[in-house]
Amino acid sequence: MYPDDSDGDPRAVPGVCPEPGDAAGSVTLDVDGERFALRPNAFGGTDYTWLSGPNPGYGFGVSPTPDPSLDEHLEHIRGFLAQIDPATGYLGDD
Repeated sequence: MYPDDSDGDPRAVPGVCPEPGDAAGSVTLDVDGERFALRPNAFGGTDYTWLSGPNPGYGFGVSPTPDPSLDEHLEHIRGFLAQIDPATGYLGDD
């Protein structure tokens, strides 16, 4: 089971995988005065949570992109913010 054919650590105990909303594996990024938590999602993409926005837990996701650069993250976030209706804090109706 283990690469070195050992039985592993006998003191090891199983853990619980964090829920997707947990901060485990997330990175915080400030963009144009707004704060976002970025974390990989189960589909190989990125989930962005708008931490400083008016609606708790609101954000968006991006389809799988291998190793997005900082500039790509900034572009995704700025594109999202450009679509926000200032009156509601949600994506506007187009």
